[in-house]
Amino acid sequence: MNKRKRRKFQLNEKQLGYVMVIPSLILVFVVVLWPVAQSFYNSLFDYRLNDPARSQLMLGATIDLERYVDNHYYFDNQLEDLTSGEEDEEIINTIKSIKESVDQYHAQLISDEVINTKVEKIDEMLASFTPVTDEDLKYAKIDNDLASDYREKLQSSSEELTAIAESAGDQTKNQKFQQTADLLEATSGNILESNFIGFANYGKYFKDARMWNSLWNTTVFTVVSVALELALGLGVALLINRAFKGRGLIRASVLIPWAIPTAVAAMMWGFLYDGQSGIIAHYLEVLNIIPGSSWLLSTSGGGMFSIILADVWKTTPYMALLLLAGLQTIPHSLYEASNVDGANKWQQFWRITLPLLKSSILVALLFRTLDAFRVFDLIYVLTGGGPANATESISIYAYKTLFAQQNFGEGSVLSVIVFLCVALISFIYVKLIGSDLFAGRTK
Repeated sequence: MNKRKRRKFQLNEKQLGYVMVIPSLILVFVVVLWPVAQSFYNSLFDYRLNDPARSQLMLGATIDLERYVDNHYYFDNQLEDLTSGEEDEEIINTIKSIKESVDQYHAQLISDEVINTKVEKIDEMLASFTPVTDEDLKYAKIDNDLASDYREKLQSSSEELTAIAESAGDQTKNQKFQQTADLLEATSGNILESNFIGFANYGKYFKDARMWNSLWNTTVFTVVSVALELALGLGVALLINRAFKGRGLIRASVLIPWAIPTAVAAMMWGFLYDGQSGIIAHYLEVLNIIPGSSWLLSTSGGGMFSIILADVWKTTPYMALLLLAGLQTIPHSLYEASNVDGANKWQQFWRITLPLLKSSILVALLFRTLDAFRVFDLIYVLTGGGPANATESISIYAYKTLFAQQNFGEGSVLSVIVFLCVALISFIYVKLIGSDLFAGRTK
């Protein structure tokens, strides 16, 4: 009896396509979408690294146990010392009442077994002058009501001691009471409230004139520079696509500006734009193109002109390279046939070159528009966003907020805005301009 052979498992063409795409999708998620998702999550918090009360992402009340344990040790002893030698019975009763209330809240805090274990371990580390580097050990979540009540008690106790210090005639006594009051106030700051604020940061930046100004600067820079680079790049590509002696050397020399690192190019242009010794500034003034040699880097219009000119010089070769690749895919037989039909060069350009180059133009525009919209290094090195934020791009603004101010919450909002703008640009190019690229695709 013949045994039937088992049919091997096979994927159809559509399934095989999905299998081949899955690794790329995973890579896109890990490299692109995950950081964006993390930035979006950070943007929902008032997250500031330079503020101990907001240096963590806290959905609920949290206590900084390292600072709390250290402060509690000192103010507990200081409250004991304040009662010794004090003759005013009312002041003694006030201090005892403060200490009793604080001790009750402290006992309620360490009644949690996990927190008590952390407090004991941190106390041992502080006694041996060992810093607490473990974030899980340093911070602990506590009940919101307990956190609110304890914080209010510490603040009110601080105010009571401050009032006693202000009424004390003895300077030494005044200093002791004020020192304890300040310590209680500092301890209340160790009990951290939730810094989750939802979309409040987005509402703030949608009303922020500086954000809209930086977005406008970015749009102007992108539109003008990409338009000039397309026109000049297409002209260069048409020239170096022709056969002539020394074409290889010309092609290599054209790519030199693009090969120079952007930061180096920006520093070079900074010297050329200098109002006192810059060659470019001097000759532009001589030719009456600019009103003065110092105009380029000292005025808003001059600053925008400067960064656009530097970017066009550097990136036009890249645009020309992409368009040259597209030109070389156009069959030469089409031009020969049009010559037979009597078409001139201008007609050949509009009826043959431009339509067949549309796909390459789309790709070049897409790459350059996305790259120009995310511009950072050229502006940061050349103008720093000045003068008076006249050349500040959205990326520069996000960098200053994130790293200069260390405001990760608001900086993440700007990062998400950049991502949304880039995604919108990509959608427009693919859907409105490049829909014909995907004509005839397998459904």
